[in-house]
Amino acid sequence: MIAVQNAHLLITTATHAGMRGKNNEDRFGVFTYQRSADDPTPVVFSVLCDGVGGHSAGEVAAELAVETIRQTIAASTAEQPLASLKQGILSASQMILDRAGQDEERKGMGSTCVCAWVIGDRLFTASVGDSRLYLLRNETIRQVTIDHTWVQEALEYGVLTPEQARKHPNQHVIRRYLGSQEPPQVDFRLKLNNAETDEQAEANQGLRLQPGDCLVLCSDGLSDLVTADEILKATQSENDAPQALVRLANERGGHDNITVILLKVPTPSEAKTVFTLPSNARTQAQAEAPTVIARPEERAPSSPAVQPTAEHRNQRLFAISCLVFILLALLVWVLIRII
Repeated sequence: MIAVQNAHLLITTATHAGMRGKNNEDRFGVFTYQRSADDPTPVVFSVLCDGVGGHSAGEVAAELAVETIRQTIAASTAEQPLASLKQGILSASQMILDRAGQDEERKGMGSTCVCAWVIGDRLFTASVGDSRLYLLRNETIRQVTIDHTWVQEALEYGVLTPEQARKHPNQHVIRRYLGSQEPPQVDFRLKLNNAETDEQAEANQGLRLQPGDCLVLCSDGLSDLVTADEILKATQSENDAPQALVRLANERGGHDNITVILLKVPTPSEAKTVFTLPSNARTQAQAEAPTVIARPEERAPSSPAVQPTAEHRNQRLFAISCLVFILLALLVWVLIRII
């Protein structure tokens, strides 16, 4: 694929460390392409990873995941999106595992992952862990990915009720993650209704998006504290829905890192608009596709004091000596005039 500057979707994003003083271990990217020099089909690829592990290892794992998956997708032709997604995610998982084995402080680090790849008007998804993707269509919202958590499995087996699940202490015990000893099973289910089998949900891949559709990718720092209906309401009423959702999660305690990516298919009235990545976008390299904040914004460190070299010290000493000599000469001249 060929990296381009403009996008055929409206893209807005927000990330925040939360209110508990934690490092922001979420990482994400939104990348824009066209399929080839001969095929101008527009492409937007988005990935969100939520890192886990102590000693800042979570952020290392999440950043490795974003970069490894990005490289795989960028090198693809977009002809077999599910195969490319699987290759990228499994490569990222192995990369994290290998890096963890090289550093004792990063042992056991890992990351969740959720991807939304829009090729023209077709949607392809993949997920590992409990970061989510929602589809908003016709004033309704649906979670189309499935959490890979202990609680989700308990719900599916009828061990817990939804009310019990929301308060269960194992709520954040994830069953799949990048960096695990065994390669994680990449989930390609794109669940559009509760009655679907897993096979039917996977067959939804390549879903044709409609004007006005919105995709919301988020880490569990949002979904723990903000309901799906509240996400829908924010996208309908707020000019900057991701920022509004982050603010709402923080008002409710902000106990974890919060990241939100919103991709909107333009309506007919917006169809002639040229969309670009947000003003806070970063580029990883000029040759690569633009990426929206691959890592959290950090306050720039203050400039260190410049240590003078020996040459500088000698120059300063010479200047001071000259000044003293001039002052003494002036004093002698004044005394002579007085006498």
